[in-house]
Amino acid sequence: MSSILKYAAIVLYAAAFAVILWRTYGPNSNEQNHKRGMMIFAWTVGCLLHAAYLYPQTFTAQGLNLTFYNSVSIVCFMVAILVLCVSTTRRTDFLGILVLPIAVASIVLTVLKPEVAASSLNLHGLQLHIVVSLFAFSVLAISALQSILLFTQDRHLRRHQLGGMTRALPPLHDTEKFLFQTIAVGFILLGIALITGFLFLENMFEQHVAHKTILSILAWVVFALLLWGRWQFGWRGTSAMRWTLAGFGFLAFAYLGSKFVQELILHRVITIPVT
Repeated sequence: MSSILKYAAIVLYAAAFAVILWRTYGPNSNEQNHKRGMMIFAWTVGCLLHAAYLYPQTFTAQGLNLTFYNSVSIVCFMVAILVLCVSTTRRTDFLGILVLPIAVASIVLTVLKPEVAASSLNLHGLQLHIVVSLFAFSVLAISALQSILLFTQDRHLRRHQLGGMTRALPPLHDTEKFLFQTIAVGFILLGIALITGFLFLENMFEQHVAHKTILSILAWVVFALLLWGRWQFGWRGTSAMRWTLAGFGFLAFAYLGSKFVQELILHRVITIPVT
């Protein structure tokens, strides 16, 4: 059953991605509503299948599985479902050009993952920290992907390349506005994640998260400076993209980079028991 779910999710995500490309670059632009309905249906079913596949992978008899490959898949699922939900009220489905291939790759990673040995960590109050951290990472991942598309859109407009992707994307002002809205939400969530981490981590050095904490704080500072620069100086375009990618880079190293080193290089894996 698990194999069916994962391959079906891959097929549905790929189908939604194909429809997005069809809507973006296809010559027949008069059937956009019909094409969008097909895309939303495939994307929605793909997310449901992805969730059904992830659930037993994550909530195991040994505890909560937040190993590297599974964490990547969880984050990609959250990004996919968040973008899908927002697309019901905003024109954000264009992000599927980047989100959906990454979601497919994340499922493939969980299929190819090596077996790892796990140790246990007492949860205490860490449930809130884990959930908020995953949401913060997912929202800021959306911001990073959107900054790339925003930069591409801006460059195409400057070169007067008005077809294809430029035609399919919302106006530049709307895209930029949504980017900073997602950054603001992610910034707040990241701040809450840091606070709950300090409250519930008894000894961050024993739990091997000192470097993760420092990098997360650096990411928070970068996003704080970006929001301040936007408010004070109207930062946009290339500046916004660079600061967004820098902040997310720190966060990615803090979360996924840390897991990669600990699990795949040092072979030190923590499974959190569900209490």
